[in-house]
Amino acid sequence: MEKIISRPWSWSWLAAALTFAITSALTDGSGAGALAYAALSFGAFAAIVGLGQMIVITLGPGNVDLSIPAVMTLSGTLALKAMGSEPGTAMLGLGVAVLVGLGTGAANFALIYALRLPPIVATLAASLVYQSIAIWSNRGLRIKPPAGLADFATGRVLGVPNVALVGLALAIVVWIALERSVWGRWLLASGQNLRAARLAGVPVETVRASAYVTVTVLASVAGYLLASFSGGAALNMGQDYLLMSIAVVVIGGTSIAGGLSNVPGVWGAALFMFLVVSMLNSYGAGAGVRMVLTGLIIIGIVIAASTKRARK
Repeated sequence: MEKIISRPWSWSWLAAALTFAITSALTDGSGAGALAYAALSFGAFAAIVGLGQMIVITLGPGNVDLSIPAVMTLSGTLALKAMGSEPGTAMLGLGVAVLVGLGTGAANFALIYALRLPPIVATLAASLVYQSIAIWSNRGLRIKPPAGLADFATGRVLGVPNVALVGLALAIVVWIALERSVWGRWLLASGQNLRAARLAGVPVETVRASAYVTVTVLASVAGYLLASFSGGAALNMGQDYLLMSIAVVVIGGTSIAGGLSNVPGVWGAALFMFLVVSMLNSYGAGAGVRMVLTGLIIIGIVIAASTKRARK
């Protein structure tokens, strides 16, 4: 037990379990199953975008992708337009979403590398372009996903939501890539000391480019699934996932100083954040209160992590 508690990811899971227990107690235990199902369903989207943001943050201070909401909106919109509600077009829509992710990721890194823009500035500026393209392509249309895809996105297997299973599968892939591949070692080395990694022969710029492409591909997949889950693509469908994608990474135990990732912690933090929002909603708290609380949680964890590093 001490070994488990000593791991950074364990705290996000413990916080999620405690919040679930408190929320269930407030309702006298009624609806606990529905709450767990909703947490897995909606937490999956935060976990998917969080995995991508984690990879970028692992590169070190200053690395963050602010284009995630716009990429989600653009991919969901273009994927639904390509499918046109026609049966048997789910893979076509997924392909379009992945292409959006590849294109936006390459564009983001081109701004960072070629123009030497800080990642925050580059991705924020690019997000305005992506959102504008989504608005232009949407034009107020409400296209529904194909019935089979909608059934899959809202369905379950053995009581577990399908979107949660997809999120779990992606988490396993990311974990294997980080822990068992040369690319993962290169990414961690680049985050720990960029200059030392370059001198050691690590293709630093290739690693950085792959990280910024990966985050947008995962955001595109999340947008595709969210549009299918909610029955259509709205122009504000990704706005809640900007702060959320950063929150689940920080709460999940990934170091904002770079060089350390934490895949299990992202999932635990995603469940924790949804349960906190559910608990606040039960008290009638507004969106402003939820955002303030999220910000305070992030600040508190950053302070705690900084204090711990200073003591060492």
